[in-house]
Amino acid sequence: MHIAEGFLPWYWCVFWYALAIPFVYHGVRKIRELRALNPEMTPLLAVCGAFIFIMSSLHVPSVTGSSSHPTGNGLGAVFFGATVISAICVPILVFQALILAHGGITTLGANDFSMGVVGPFFAVLVWKISRKFGAGYGLAIFLAAFVGDWMTYVTAATELGLAFPVPTFTSAWVKMMIIYSYTQIPISIAESFLTVIIFDYIRKTRSDLLVTLNVIKPEDAEQLEEVPVQKPGVN
Repeated sequence: MHIAEGFLPWYWCVFWYALAIPFVYHGVRKIRELRALNPEMTPLLAVCGAFIFIMSSLHVPSVTGSSSHPTGNGLGAVFFGATVISAICVPILVFQALILAHGGITTLGANDFSMGVVGPFFAVLVWKISRKFGAGYGLAIFLAAFVGDWMTYVTAATELGLAFPVPTFTSAWVKMMIIYSYTQIPISIAESFLTVIIFDYIRKTRSDLLVTLNVIKPEDAEQLEEVPVQKPGVN
């Protein structure tokens, strides 16, 4: 998904920066509010950021000027909302561009808009719809992670198709989506299963934080509390 340094025309770089910046600004403000509400949110934010960094660093070549990899954006989006991920993705993308030569600074706006804005937004949307229709936590987070990953690549293909509409935007977009599909569908499925495992672990160990974030219901958290084991001979 990371579009390489210098690959987009300058005017498209400016355009995607302009679209991404408001989301990043709102995300930074929300992170401050979350940390003020409960300082224990900070480690959970760090875990979600680390998950995105590790997942999005595991890339393989794909569409020319881009790559294919997991995104990890669904987990944090469900926990904190899409704009928080917009802000978290900025230092991740900068580090990857400067240290790993993965992505670029001129294309930072485009990469953040796909992985930090559109992908997380759809992950949250799918999570809410799934839960509304009675899906369990496992299925809901699986679908959220899958759609968040996949919509990131739909957006990246759109960005590339707009910049290089050869011979037309539609044909360029379809061609790129077909190429992405070969690697991204299995990657998305594997990432979604891993996201379920991590979500379930956090749900069992820090259900209090997820209740505060309105991710799980208080009654569901109470069911996870360990029942004290009574020692033999003690009434």
